Amino acid sequence: MISKQHSDSGLIIATGLLLSACTVGPDYVRPDAQKPAAYKEAEGWKVAAPQDAIARGKWWEMYGDFELNALMAQVQIANLNVAQAEAAYRQARAVAQAARAAYFPTLSIGASVTRSAQSKNLGRALPSQIGTVTDYLLPLDLTWELDLWGRVRRNVESQRAAAQASAADYENIQLSAQAELAQDYFLLRALDTQKQLLEASVAAFNKSLQLTKNRYAGGVASRADVAQAETQLHTTQAQAIDVTVQRAQLEHAIAILIGKAPAEFSLPPATLAALPPPVPPGVPSALLERRPDIAAAERRIAAANAQIGVAIAAYYPTVTLGASFGFESADAAKWLEWPSHFWSIGPSISQTVFDAGLRRAQTAQARAAYDQNVAFYRQTVLTGFREVEDNIAALRILENEAQVQADAVKAAEESVSLTTNQYKAGVVSYLNVVVAQTAALNNEVTAVSIQNRRLAASVLLIKALGGGWDASMLPDDNALARTDDSRAPPAQATDSKPK
Repeated sequence: MISKQHSDSGLIIATGLLLSACTVGPDYVRPDAQKPAAYKEAEGWKVAAPQDAIARGKWWEMYGDFELNALMAQVQIANLNVAQAEAAYRQARAVAQAARAAYFPTLSIGASVTRSAQSKNLGRALPSQIGTVTDYLLPLDLTWELDLWGRVRRNVESQRAAAQASAADYENIQLSAQAELAQDYFLLRALDTQKQLLEASVAAFNKSLQLTKNRYAGGVASRADVAQAETQLHTTQAQAIDVTVQRAQLEHAIAILIGKAPAEFSLPPATLAALPPPVPPGVPSALLERRPDIAAAERRIAAANAQIGVAIAAYYPTVTLGASFGFESADAAKWLEWPSHFWSIGPSISQTVFDAGLRRAQTAQARAAYDQNVAFYRQTVLTGFREVEDNIAALRILENEAQVQADAVKAAEESVSLTTNQYKAGVVSYLNVVVAQTAALNNEVTAVSIQNRRLAASVLLIKALGGGWDASMLPDDNALARTDDSRAPPAQATDSKPK
């Protein structure tokens, strides 16, 4: 009866302590960040065909390039930077799960057999106790730190936010790899188009050289005309060869992005046919929820804020509930008999009274880490707005430049036709033809370059806007509680829509 009363009183004490528990430290409030009312560079710029949002996840399909789509499918599977980020997320998720384990008691069981003998000169042992003794012990021990001040809760809160930040890092690294692949791919196709233009020019210049040689043989043209034609031909041939250097390097870069050795990958030449799709920038305030790097920075503020509570909780006593039950006997035959059982239960409390300023320093460190993360978050937000403005401006200006450049290409082509006819009629020298042909080629190459720059700016704008990602896709408590090691994207755990 007495043991039952002791047990009941211990449970009543533990229950009372739990009910009176509190959580120390500041509750998290998302810090403010500068948000403009509208994008400055978007003023007066209208997309050709506005749409509600960027295609969720598979934004590259907006370009309508099947080769690009196939390459993008391999980034998430084989890109090693993405694999590192995914493993880092699983690691952070496991840390969060380990933090949650502190909510529960620790139960351990063990068995031991000890044979010992007391000293005859100890003085405290009875003569009957002197000699060799065997102790058979089978204990079951339970320890439970009562989270009276919220240390465990704050640590769980911190690790949960850190895991969400890691999930956002994963999405950001994947988005960066996809954007880099798209830029490299479009630049490679632009080089293919330039090489095609150069090779076509080489064929045309070779015909011009033959025409000049014939005219020279007929005494109509001078030797200088032939030399100019030869110079123009060989210079263009050299330019065509030089393009292949950068193309090879881009091909190697794409191979690395999809997790392959350069020797195992090649892309057949093709012209640049894609055009920049309409990319509505939306309102600036939405950017805070659409960029994974901003979400990661914000979650790290929450993690740092919770660590302040962990540091403050160290100022308060630690209360632990302990309980033991088991069997102990000096006779193996009676070891597991009921009379051999023992038990104990009761709370313990401990308080650090002197630590030479350790807790004060740890609290100051936690507050400084919070301030650092707030500043980093605000800087990340400003950087995000700058990137959006940069690429809106680039798209708007390059669109106008492309229209003007298209007119320049038409005028240059007409100039070549007229000058060539004048040369054949003997009105102008071959130098005029060379100048006109060179200008036409340069204008065509420039037009291709502008098209590539427009595509690159559209890719960067999509990346700056988050690539269709949203902060609601961060993993919740159920997703963080998963124990599988699959490489499923963490965002899919809380978002049923296709990415």
